[in-house]
Amino acid sequence: MEKIAVFTNDAAYARRILQPMLNGADPTHWVLVACPPRFSRHLGRWVSRDAHEQWRARWAAALFDALEPDLKLHPHSKVEKLLAKRPLVTLTARLETRLGPLRLLDARRPRVGRIDEPISAKQPDADGGRWVAPMALTTGMAAVLALAD
Repeated sequence: MEKIAVFTNDAAYARRILQPMLNGADPTHWVLVACPPRFSRHLGRWVSRDAHEQWRARWAAALFDALEPDLKLHPHSKVEKLLAKRPLVTLTARLETRLGPLRLLDARRPRVGRIDEPISAKQPDADGGRWVAPMALTTGMAAVLALAD
């Protein structure tokens, strides 16, 4: 049985990435790893630690409820759910020691101007992402100024 760890933060985006893998697939041991978004440091001041953990648990439960039926289409497939604690490289290493060799699938929705942390030590750094937001902003402003003339 093949083992695949899917790191995700958005059910619709992950479903779109997983769909080709689910068509005619053999039984698979899926490890769904929910990577909830971080609170900003300003919001984190006003939210207690317990409330933050409860929100993370509710967010992950909603994500698991959305994705689990798709992964259980094959009758002998197995789904394991996990809520990520940072850093993800350490989490991946623990998964590999517990489950043996497994495939890693990064199905996290990319965000403009934000670089996601790597899920394994072998993953290359995404250094070009920090210029995406300024380039988008300047391109948008140039288009507005061109249309204003």
